[in-house]
Amino acid sequence: MNPGDIPDDAAAKQARLRAAHALVKPCVLDGQGPAPEAASSSIDMGFADFMQDVVAQFDPQFRHLYVNKAIERITGRAAAQFIGRSNTELGMPPDQVALWDASLTEVFLTGQPSTIQFTYTGPEGAHLMQTRLTPELTPAGRVCSVVTVARDLTKLVHHVSPPADHLAQKTRMPDADFGAMSDPRTALALFEAIVQSSDDAIISKTLDGVVTSWNAGAQTIFGYTAEEMIGQPMLLLFPLDRKDEERFILELLLAGEKVDHFETVRQRKDGSLVHVSVSISPIRDAHKRIIGASKIARDISKKKLAEARLRLTANVFTYTSEGIVIASPAGVLLDVNEAFTRITGHSRQAVLGQDYRQVCNGVEDASKIEAMWQALRQTGHCQGEVWSRREDGSDFAALLTVSAIEDSSGQIQSYVALFADITPLRMQTEKLEHFAHYDAMTDLPNRLLLSDRLRQAMANSARQDQTLAVLYLDLDGFKAVNDKHGHGVGDQLLITVSQRMKSALREVDTLARIGGDEFVLVLVDVRGQAELNALIERILKACSEPIIFGEHLLQVSASIGVTLYPQDDVEADQLMRHADRAMYEAKQNGKNRYQLFDAAQDAEFKHRGEGLQRLQVALEQSEFELHFQPKVNLRSGLVMGAEALIRWRHPQQGLLAPAAFLPLLEGHALGVRLGYWVIETALRHIEAWQDQDLALAVSVNVSAWQFQQQDFVSQLAQILRRHPRVGNGRLELEILETSSLENLQVVSQMMRECGQLGVHFSIDDFGTGYSSLTYLKNLPAETLKIDQSFVRDMLIDHEALAIVQGIIGLAAAFKRQVIAEGVETQSHGEQLLAMGCELAQGYGIARPMPAEQMLPWVRAWEARS
Repeated sequence: MNPGDIPDDAAAKQARLRAAHALVKPCVLDGQGPAPEAASSSIDMGFADFMQDVVAQFDPQFRHLYVNKAIERITGRAAAQFIGRSNTELGMPPDQVALWDASLTEVFLTGQPSTIQFTYTGPEGAHLMQTRLTPELTPAGRVCSVVTVARDLTKLVHHVSPPADHLAQKTRMPDADFGAMSDPRTALALFEAIVQSSDDAIISKTLDGVVTSWNAGAQTIFGYTAEEMIGQPMLLLFPLDRKDEERFILELLLAGEKVDHFETVRQRKDGSLVHVSVSISPIRDAHKRIIGASKIARDISKKKLAEARLRLTANVFTYTSEGIVIASPAGVLLDVNEAFTRITGHSRQAVLGQDYRQVCNGVEDASKIEAMWQALRQTGHCQGEVWSRREDGSDFAALLTVSAIEDSSGQIQSYVALFADITPLRMQTEKLEHFAHYDAMTDLPNRLLLSDRLRQAMANSARQDQTLAVLYLDLDGFKAVNDKHGHGVGDQLLITVSQRMKSALREVDTLARIGGDEFVLVLVDVRGQAELNALIERILKACSEPIIFGEHLLQVSASIGVTLYPQDDVEADQLMRHADRAMYEAKQNGKNRYQLFDAAQDAEFKHRGEGLQRLQVALEQSEFELHFQPKVNLRSGLVMGAEALIRWRHPQQGLLAPAAFLPLLEGHALGVRLGYWVIETALRHIEAWQDQDLALAVSVNVSAWQFQQQDFVSQLAQILRRHPRVGNGRLELEILETSSLENLQVVSQMMRECGQLGVHFSIDDFGTGYSSLTYLKNLPAETLKIDQSFVRDMLIDHEALAIVQGIIGLAAAFKRQVIAEGVETQSHGEQLLAMGCELAQGYGIARPMPAEQMLPWVRAWEARS
C-alpha cells in the first residue's frame, strides 16, 4: 500500500507508525504505569540509536523515560544514567533546568509542540542545541509524555556570534510551520521529518523483500527515488554475487534477531558499487508479530577507501625491498621495516629508541653527511649515495632519501628515510670503471688512463722543474710467436713481459698497454742521461729474457722510442707521437734498442702539408674506394647489413688501409670532405644493391671532428635528399666510444635530429673508453658494438669474457641492440649466442670486400645457412 492510500485518522496513522518502525512503548500517565487508553507511540531504540540528533522522552514528572546513544557524545555520560532521572537530578545548570521545566510544563498543559535553544558545555566543548518538544497523546487527547529531538547547531553557526540572550530563550514555533504537529495524533509527522532529514538510508520492507518506505538519504546513497523503489524488491540493490545475503537477512529477521553494522556492498542505480554498513531490525504489529523490517544503511565508501589506503601503506612499509626508517626530530628511531633488518642486520627490537648515529654509523666523510643535513634543514629533503656499516661490521653502499614530515602547523613531526642496498651495483660500477681504465688482459693502465697520468706528470714536471721521459715500446718478434703458437701463448707472453717491465720500474713510473704488443712508459723525475740509460736498459732486459711456457721457449725483444719533456715542449698526445716516431727509427736501426727523439730528424714528419695535398688529389681522382664487411645474425643466418670501410688504392703503393692515411686528416677540413664522400658513396651502393633485389643497411664510421661540425645535420640531410630511394634505417653512423665528444647534450640533440632523418647510430668499440656508461646514458644510440679485442680474447681470458657478458647485459638493461666485432671462429659465435648476442661481424664470417662482391657472397652465405 502506498502512503497516499492510508486513511487520515488517528488510528490509521498510529498503525502506519507501527508498521514503519515499531515506535512502541506504553505511554505513562502521572507516574502510575500504563493507562488503558495509552497510545502506541514513543521511540524505538533500534532506529533512534543510529541518529546523530539527541532523542529523549520525558514523563509528566520530567523524568527521562528514554534517551538514545547520541546523548553520550554530547554529555560524556552513559545513556543508562539518564533513565528515571530529571534534569535537576542529573546536575543540569539551574538556568537550563528552569528553561526545560517551563517548556515541558507548557507542552504538557497545552498539548502544543515547542522549540527552545540553549548552550550546553560537554567533553567536546560548548554546543549550541536547538530542541523540538513534541507531545505524545492518548487516543482521548491527553498528554502522556513529551518526545524531544535536539540538533547540534554548533558547526552551522561556527563563524556567527548570536546574541547571548537569544541562546537561552524559549522559542515558540509559528503555527504556519507546525500546524500539523499541533494535532496530538500526528506524532508520525515528527518521525517522518527525522527520517527524511537523515543522511543515512532509512528503508522499510515487507518480509518478502518489497520496499515499503524510502527516505531522501536512501536516494542520495543509491540514486533511486522513492517513486522508483517503493513496491520494488530490495534485491534490486544487490550485486549478483550478493543475492544470497537477502535470504540470510530475512531468516535472521523471522527469528526475531537484529543485524547490527553489517558491512557489505550494494549497487547504485548507475551500476556502480557502494560500500555500506547496514543495521536491520524486525517490525512487529500490535500482536508482536513480525510483519516487515526497518533498515538503516550508511555509506562507508570513504571509510573503506581510507582502510584500503592504510592497508596499502602498511603493505608498502612491510614488504617493500627498500629499507624504511622513521625517526623523531631528535634522531631517535621510532620504527623500521623488515627490509631495514635484512639490509643492516639490526633487529627491530634492538634499534627502536636508539639514536640513529649509534645504529647507522657509516664510513662517509663528515663533510658529506653535514651537506646532506644542511639540505634537509633547508628544503626538507635530501638524497645521496652513502656508505654505511652492517651489524656484522661489513660495509654497504646505499642510495638514501630522507624527507621531513611536518604537522599542520609546519613543525617537523618526524623524518622518514628510505634506502636501497646498491652494493652489487656499486661494485659492478667500480669493476666497469676499472675495465674502462685498465687493460683487460695485463691489468695495466690503458690509453685513456695513460693520457690522464701523462698530463698530470707533465704539470708536476713543470712545477718542480724536473725532466720527464715518455717511452713508446713495441715488442720485436711478437707477431711470429703469435702466428706460430696461437693467441693463447701470445697473450701469456704479453702478460709475462708486462709483469717483468713493471718490476723493473720505480713506483712513481707508469706502464700502460695501448694495444697489441705496444706499450707506453712515463718515467718521472729523470735525473740525467745516465739514470735514463739505466732505466731503459732494465726495460730492454726485462723484455728480452727468455720465457718458458709449457714446452715452448719464447723470446722477444723491444724497440723503444724516447722523448723528453720539457725539452720536447709539446702537448701530451704529441709527446707520444714523437716517441712513436723514435720507436720506428729504433726498429729501422736493428731492433732491441732505443732511439731518442731528435727534433731535427722530425723534419721528415713535418711535411704533413704535402701529404694532405696528395690526399686531396686522391679524392679528386677517385683513388678511394669502399669495401664492405657483412654483419650477420648468428642464430637465423640472415645478413643484416654491412660496415663500410675506406681504402686508398695508391698508384704506387697499392691498396692502403685507413691507418696509413687517416691520421694525417685528423682535425682537418679535408677529413670532413672525405667523410661526406664515404656517406654518399655508401648510399649509392645501397641503391645499386636495391636494383639487384639486395636490401642491406650500411654503417659508416664518423669521426668526432666531423660529427661535431655545426652544419653536419644539414649536410647529411642534403646528401639523403639526393638519394630518396634509400629508405629509413638503411644508413647507420658509427661513433667511436673513445671519441672526444665535447658537449654530450649538443651531440645527443644532433643524434636525435639525425634520427628524424631516418638515420640510426651505434657506439663503436664499446668498452674500450672511460665514457662507456656516460655515453650509454646520454647518447640515443640504438646499437653497441663490442670491441674486437674483447671478443677475440674471450675464449681464453675470463676477464675479457666478463667484459663481453657485462656489455651484453648493459645493452639489455638499456634496451640497446648489441653486435660483436672480431668473430674469428665458430667457437666465438657459439659463445656469443650462448650469452645472448646474435649479431656479429669478423674474419670468421667474411673479410671486407669490394661492393661488387657483396651480392654473390650474400647469396652463397644464405644458401649455406
